[in-house]
Amino acid sequence: MSDYTLDDCAVDLAVSRETVERFKALGDHLIKWNERINLVSKTTLSDMWRRHFLDSGQLAAQIPASARSLADLGSGAGFPGLVLAAMTDLEIHLIESDTRKSVFLREGARAIGRKVTVHQQRIESLQGLAVDVVTARALAPVESLLEYAEPLLKKDGIALFLKGNTLETELTDSKKSWHIESTQSRSISDPSGCILKVEAFRRVRDRK
Repeated sequence: MSDYTLDDCAVDLAVSRETVERFKALGDHLIKWNERINLVSKTTLSDMWRRHFLDSGQLAAQIPASARSLADLGSGAGFPGLVLAAMTDLEIHLIESDTRKSVFLREGARAIGRKVTVHQQRIESLQGLAVDVVTARALAPVESLLEYAEPLLKKDGIALFLKGNTLETELTDSKKSWHIESTQSRSISDPSGCILKVEAFRRVRDRK
């Protein structure tokens, strides 16, 4: 059992008491639903405030103040999408093809008292959405994430990806298809993790 608590998470993310209550409601919702469907590994639930909430919530500090909308790719258990919905006033779009997980996300949004839009479909089939920020966690290599993000981002939009120790290999592989302008910052939840902030990218075959 981890000794990292909800209060520790609240301090590290500098969130309000109201947001703490939303986190608590979402945590309870996750534990209840995880008994029915596999949302997260059961071994991580004893450390969920650090492994899931802190890990997801650290992205809020990377979101530009001018941003108004965000799309979370492959939202699954709501990380980072529902956590960011609890922390911000952004228009949140959660993209998840699995039916049961989509129901979980909708009910999770109600549990925290936030309005989100859940798109129950494959990411590559989604059309007509243009957002300021795209996020993803433990979904796919960088090359694939950029493929997913490109049609969803506004011209000056950014992507925020939570990545692990394979990032450098993924970036090397992505250079075959993409020119990328990005920065990296160390994760505050996982010593082996980092946040990849992609501020601009274009296909290799494209011209300026």
